[in-house]
Amino acid sequence: MTLAERTRPDAPAYAECPAPGDARAVALVEDCAELFPVLRSWRGQFGSELTAWAAQVEADDLERLPRHLIDGWGPDALRLDTLPGGYVLVSDYREHGPRSSHMQLRAQCPALEGVQERNT
Repeated sequence: MTLAERTRPDAPAYAECPAPGDARAVALVEDCAELFPVLRSWRGQFGSELTAWAAQVEADDLERLPRHLIDGWGPDALRLDTLPGGYVLVSDYREHGPRSSHMQLRAQCPALEGVQERNT
């Protein structure tokens, strides 16, 4: 997962999808549920409203990501937007362009409290 950049003041919802080597923050987790605690941590570091892009990849180490993953990283993945109140809006951009799942989850959900974070 990479932390997106909101680079267009004229379009506040626009969130650029940086490659892992160019992002302010990157996380590699074993399970999708582990993304939410990472987002909670990033909110404390980078502000309450942020966007991240996540994709399923096969990698063991952030320091040694395969070149094809870095070169192919793009917005054809899951977009996670943090919202006021601790909610996360998950939008699915895989395969067919924007297709919002309209799934909102509380970032401080007790079921996610025991998940370990691994972010750099």
